[in-house]
Amino acid sequence: QVQLVESGGGSVQAGGSLRLVCRASGRTFSSDTMGWFRQAPGMEREFVAATTWQSGSTYLVYVANSVMDRFTVARGGNRNVVNLQMNDLRPEDTAVYFCASQPKGSNYANQNEVEYWGQGTQVTVSS
Repeated sequence: QVQLVESGGGSVQAGGSLRLVCRASGRTFSSDTMGWFRQAPGMEREFVAATTWQSGSTYLVYVANSVMDRFTVARGGNRNVVNLQMNDLRPEDTAVYFCASQPKGSNYANQNEVEYWGQGTQVTVSS
């Protein structure tokens, strides 16, 4: 059974940092796209960051313009893990963050092409 399990959410003050970790299990995800979306209250779910397999152990990374220079995404050592490091957090980053996996070749920013979702983890940033 495939599962994506997120951890690392919580509450911080503006300017703080959090690290989200997503662990996928049930099959190998080494060639899949893995990344993060988020959904703020009353808003549509939006793309945050993704890692796409290029070759061997090399992944390309993509980060949304709204969080560029503050968030970084990386694949974990066994390639079934994806990490999201969030620095200089702002109140507008408050949302539920969802881990997502997509087949190789998918549009990483299109939530309609997500094959598996995690359950979501809450991130709350206070001013």
